[in-house]
Amino acid sequence: MQWSTRLVDRFRFDRLRLRRAAVRYAAHGWAVTPGAYLSGERFNCGRAGCPIMGCHPAMESWEDDASTDVARVGGWWRHQPYTVLLATGGSFDVLEVPAPVGLRVLGAVRLHTGVIGPERGDGRGPVAVTPSGRWMFFVRPESALRPELASCLDVLHHGRGSWIPAAPSRTPEGPVRWAVAPEQHDWHLPASETVQAMLLDALDALGRRTPRTVTLSVPRQMSTARRAA
Repeated sequence: MQWSTRLVDRFRFDRLRLRRAAVRYAAHGWAVTPGAYLSGERFNCGRAGCPIMGCHPAMESWEDDASTDVARVGGWWRHQPYTVLLATGGSFDVLEVPAPVGLRVLGAVRLHTGVIGPERGDGRGPVAVTPSGRWMFFVRPESALRPELASCLDVLHHGRGSWIPAAPSRTPEGPVRWAVAPEQHDWHLPASETVQAMLLDALDALGRRTPRTVTLSVPRQMSTARRAA
């Protein structure tokens, strides 16, 4: 009985914590959509017969239904501890990179007021990290991925038609967290060109640049972890 009560309390705590985060994102103009919630080692969206085991939107029409309406967003978390997903391509885009690149770029942002590269600017902005080691840099939705970055298969650009999981959503490996929370820089978003130039500098320093040119299209409703596989 005591164990059952603890599970119920944990479920309620998770739901309220995720709801609070979702409402906060929506209040700042970031479109939110509920994602399948973690149930054991797989994600459950509640749709009968859904074969997707990884993180994915809970609604079939997630792109159309993603919202910044605080009341609507809060209502989605009334009964289930849904994963918090943020729709990209509207208020922001996301540049997703492996941990060594992300760590180097974040270090450069903290050490320099300008970008190390051909463009100059303020690279400070929100940065999220998944437990599988993927770093997600939030940028203004104004630029496509440069060819030099598109040639790197583990560098992804999340724009219109894509989404990313947001803190404090949980995965089997652990929670998504903020390396740089949005409020640390008053929800400021850096220019995409600025961060992309810093990514190129980091790739050069790590010896990761490749001459190949590959256009990578991110399929919809595929988890960040699976996209990185």
